[in-house]
Amino acid sequence: MEHITLLIGIVIVTALVFDFTNGFHDTANAMATTISTGALKPKTAVAMSAVLNLVGAFLSVEVAKTISGGIIDEGSGIRPEVIFAGLVGAIVWNLLTWLAGLPSSSSHALFGGLIGATVVSVGIGGVNADAVVMKVLIPAVAAPIVAGIAATAATRLTYRLARNRAEEDTAKGYRAGQIASAALVSLAHGTNDAQKTMGVITLALITGGALAPQADPPMWVIASAGIAIALGTYLGGWRIIRTMGKGITDIQPPQGFAAQTGAAVTILASSHLGFALSTTQVCSGAVMGSGLGRKGGVVRWSTAGRMVLAWGLTLPAAGLVAAGAAFLAGQGTWGVTTVAVLGVVICGAIWAASRRKPVDHSNVNDVEPVEPAGVVTTALQSVTPPPAGSTTAGAGTIEGIPAQSTTRSPATSAVR
Repeated sequence: MEHITLLIGIVIVTALVFDFTNGFHDTANAMATTISTGALKPKTAVAMSAVLNLVGAFLSVEVAKTISGGIIDEGSGIRPEVIFAGLVGAIVWNLLTWLAGLPSSSSHALFGGLIGATVVSVGIGGVNADAVVMKVLIPAVAAPIVAGIAATAATRLTYRLARNRAEEDTAKGYRAGQIASAALVSLAHGTNDAQKTMGVITLALITGGALAPQADPPMWVIASAGIAIALGTYLGGWRIIRTMGKGITDIQPPQGFAAQTGAAVTILASSHLGFALSTTQVCSGAVMGSGLGRKGGVVRWSTAGRMVLAWGLTLPAAGLVAAGAAFLAGQGTWGVTTVAVLGVVICGAIWAASRRKPVDHSNVNDVEPVEPAGVVTTALQSVTPPPAGSTTAGAGTIEGIPAQSTTRSPATSAVR
């Protein structure tokens, strides 16, 4: 193993903590729809996702290279404490959005933290603006739109192909399809998000002189990052799973299959190209697209709006926290110690707040009241009415699901 100083060791541990939070923050990306439709039991789903995230971490290093030698100029005088400050900003924002149950982007939290810390420490010249625009901002806008369009088209095609088949005849096939597509998303997540931590650790080793510039991540870095994200995934980010699986739209098995397949293809393609996109945004866009693709489907736009707002705030918010942390860390050993202590205190406070209203595998599918159907939903329902026979007065079913087993929101009732 390369010669590692105490400060670099602290950065590596902090990076793995971020990787762990990334894992439980993004479990919903792969498994929310599978859990919400009952295709897999919650604990089984997160266990499968954890294993496949670990496998995916070993499949590619293209995204890691984007982080270690693309976003930040490793020759601009970046020091390990700057990377440490960036990671603290990303971890704090990850935990805040987890507490709120918002599927925000762990990737953008990391990018924002690194950029904010770098600007404070060495100036704007330490950031490769072209790489930020081409490999972060443009994919951030394009990826959820592409995934949403793909999921909308796939959902409509799926329902069209099965329109003359009884639901009980297709249920088993859709369940198998959801499990397979969820596995593919988990594998894709490992190829994309685990690499971001590999890139950060590699960047820290380069700035500390333990690795040569432009070096690939060593095997021990790849393995440790894969294990950390797998452990976080197994823990399960149940709050965000609830939002993704139940809060955006009421997902049926065909929609879940279509959304997961569209998201997996988008993520795998971006990993191959070295685009460090947000898997959260891709999967959220796909879920919204699946809601629009089903006739009679309801997208809860206020929830979607809060998510988009969180997406827009992630880069600057994580950047501001990291900028303050970088200012303190730049003061010397006492500054680094202060940042570490404050980070632990803030994270502990967030965890304590989450215990007031816990969400876990036992209540993840409980649906909380949501807003009534708004103007956008009403307009969509007027042009895409429910399929004939899917909802009948007095029949007590919604697309074959018994009313007594379905928790209806006001928005869903509006479809009737």
